[in-house]
Formats: sequence, structure tokens, C-alpha cells
Amino acid sequence: MATYHSLARIQTFGLAALLGLTCFAASAQSSAGLKGAPAAFNTECTSCHIGYAPDLAGAANWRGIMGGLDKHFGVDASIDEKSRQTIAAWLISHAAKGSQYASASPEFRISKSNWFVRQHDEVSSKVWKRASIKSAANCGACHGGADKGDFDEDRVRIPA
Repeated sequence: MATYHSLARIQTFGLAALLGLTCFAASAQSSAGLKGAPAAFNTECTSCHIGYAPDLAGAANWRGIMGGLDKHFGVDASIDEKSRQTIAAWLISHAAKGSQYASASPEFRISKSNWFVRQHDEVSSKVWKRASIKSAANCGACHGGADKGDFDEDRVRIPA
């Protein structure tokens, strides 16, 4: 007869395996999504944060983000029009289509999208507020390879 503890271990292992596969899929998608990025993306977007892969959000999100750079999450991130058009065209042409990532999120935030919230539902709001993390948008705080599109759950390290 199985004990409560052995059943709990089986459930935990199953959940960990499922989360690992999901993160692996997101990681593979993200790292592939950064290949071929225009130079303007690498210069402008990654000067303040990691370069989010275009397939982490749908076209509506990217249009909203690129259309509001003067109020980019509380910061004026305006860039020259040619660079803005180049980056926007690349993001939109490589945006998520017909998947869990494609739905628009409130305020155009990837960290508020349904798939992101589901992937991080075990992370408490207190963890996001730690000085070492600051917010859900700081992927690199826990995902050391985030700048390369590596979100493998086996390499997640949540700082104290």
C-alpha cells in the first residue's frame, strides 16, 4: 500500500517533470527567437533589459510596446524612428501566433500574460519583491541564462 509520502513524491515528480518540459519548450522557443535580431534590437532593447524573444508575446503586445516607447513602463525609451520601425517589424513578424503566448496581456507586460503567470504560479509575491529580484520582469535574477534564452528549470536559482 502506498503511503501518503510516496504519493506526494510521485505527484511532486510529475509536476516537476511537466514544468520542466514546459520550461524547456519556452527556452527552445526563446533562444531560437533571438537569432536574426536586427542590430537596433541588440543595441536599443538590451541596453536596459534582456532581449525578450519576439515569440514570447503576440503581435498586439509588440505593437503596443513599440507604439508607446515614450512611456515604456514608466521610462522614456524613445529611439529614432528608423530603429523603432525596424525593431517593430522584426518583433511583429516573429511574434507568437496561435499559441498560449499570443494573447495580449494587461499593460502589454510579458510578466502579466496568462502563460507567464501559470509558469510562475508557485512563486509568491514576496519573492518578486526581494531586493535581489525586484520584479517578475527581472528574468536574469533567477534564470542565469535568460539573456541567451535559457529558461531551463533545472538551472533556476532563486536568490535570497
